Amino acid sequence: MPRHPIDPESLGPLEADLAVLPGGLGSIPDIVERRARAKTLPGAAEVVDDPRVTKEDRTVPGPSGEPDVRVRIYRPVAASGALPGVYVIHGGGMIMGEVDGEDPVATMLCVELTAVVVSVEYRLAPEHPYPAGPEDCYAGLVWTAAHADELGIDPARLAVYGGSAGGGLAIATALMARDRSGPGLRLLMALYPMVDDRNETPSSRDVTDVGAWDRSTNVEAWGWYLGGREADAYAAPSRATDLGGLPPTYIDVGTVDLFLDEDVELAQRLLQAGVPTELHVLPGSYHASERRAPEAALSRRIWALRVGALRRALA
Repeated sequence: MPRHPIDPESLGPLEADLAVLPGGLGSIPDIVERRARAKTLPGAAEVVDDPRVTKEDRTVPGPSGEPDVRVRIYRPVAASGALPGVYVIHGGGMIMGEVDGEDPVATMLCVELTAVVVSVEYRLAPEHPYPAGPEDCYAGLVWTAAHADELGIDPARLAVYGGSAGGGLAIATALMARDRSGPGLRLLMALYPMVDDRNETPSSRDVTDVGAWDRSTNVEAWGWYLGGREADAYAAPSRATDLGGLPPTYIDVGTVDLFLDEDVELAQRLLQAGVPTELHVLPGSYHASERRAPEAALSRRIWALRVGALRRALA
């Protein structure tokens, strides 16, 4: 059982999902069925159309010798000139997720920040284990930066953004950009990032039956993602021995999230490495609670903190 109580306003939508699917998505052993069922739960995100935003899907070059990568580009209709860019990496534990699921968030960021948003769809495990995911994400970032003029992006104002698995992949992508002399980043925003394959922290042992993203599901996902390989810094950023030289970083995580301890530890190490780091620990928030319960006061606070940080970084 988790040590901290769940925010009461955020609990209802989680209970509604669990009423439809007791045990949560992790109770479905077949990954193809699990992905399909995720789209039918009450809190599942839907593709939205906003008259203030244009959307375009493209296929861009993937890693050398590998398949092309799909991206979705969001542009504010009323804006002109070079705009800030936000490169979005979806979540899903490295085993689920797609750009459609990130559509509401990408649209919101496009409107709220008056920014061009590029959302990437990377290959998933277990069909495509590490390093397919981070290499796809990095290839999409390289393409975005190389086509900044065409996309209407100011290359000096580019952020990478991701939650959960997408947060871990955002950090891995930033590490690759540092190590490969790749695109410069104004901000790395990693929301409750999935960063440690070892599952040894107290919070990773405590959160076993919340129903959002629990220990057994996390252990299973890491096993599928690594596919028998030993984790390195790009697979599990907690294993990085050198975090220096990363862009300014924003991390948030809830007290009822199994990633709590690994994320706090990573933020401390970033600070010790000289990386300007903003960390928010959110009492009562379970994994991705702000997406399940968007009307809760806690969720509104979470989104305000994130959008504010992005605005400051991209100004």
